[in-house]
Amino acid sequence: MNTCIETIKIDNGIVPFLKFHNERFNKTRQILFNTATKINLASYLQPPKIGIYRCRVIYADKIEKIEYIPYQTKNFQTFKIVETNEIDYSFKYLNRDAINKLVELKGLADDILIIKQNLITDTSIANVAFWLNNQWLTPLKPLLAGTTRRRLLQAKKITTANLSLNDIKFAEKMAIMNALIGFYVVEGNLRK
Repeated sequence: MNTCIETIKIDNGIVPFLKFHNERFNKTRQILFNTATKINLASYLQPPKIGIYRCRVIYADKIEKIEYIPYQTKNFQTFKIVETNEIDYSFKYLNRDAINKLVELKGLADDILIIKQNLITDTSIANVAFWLNNQWLTPLKPLLAGTTRRRLLQAKKITTANLSLNDIKFAEKMAIMNALIGFYVVEGNLRK
């Protein structure tokens, strides 16, 4: 049985966008662990009232552990392009060994940009979007359908598309997105 994790931002005691975390958390429990009973994460969270925290909800069919870790902002400017067809991270598994092996290839870059079946997917920690033809495009098939990505798709701020390396050569900007960093426009470049 694969243990999963839900990573949630806590900002001075406030849990923004909890609805999206609840949806993914319960959908994962239903699909992977055959659990139809829904859990409202708000009933289990006791967030610190001051500061920004990364809340980690570790679970299988039920919640196993909740951790609050002070969040430290990371600066992402460069990405090493890594190609693999071996990885499957369609659920937010606690075990990230396959992704961590790819991260070891990053060299001097800040993170990796993963290519699967000749298409752009994600970085090791975030979904991506590229500014092309006057719109933000995010991969149609990410490794993991993130909560921030889902929220921005619903708000029609980003659009899905199949994106190849050739497509992103023409991108004017790149952004990464996840629950902790929100939507962050990168001021850097990609390295082959």
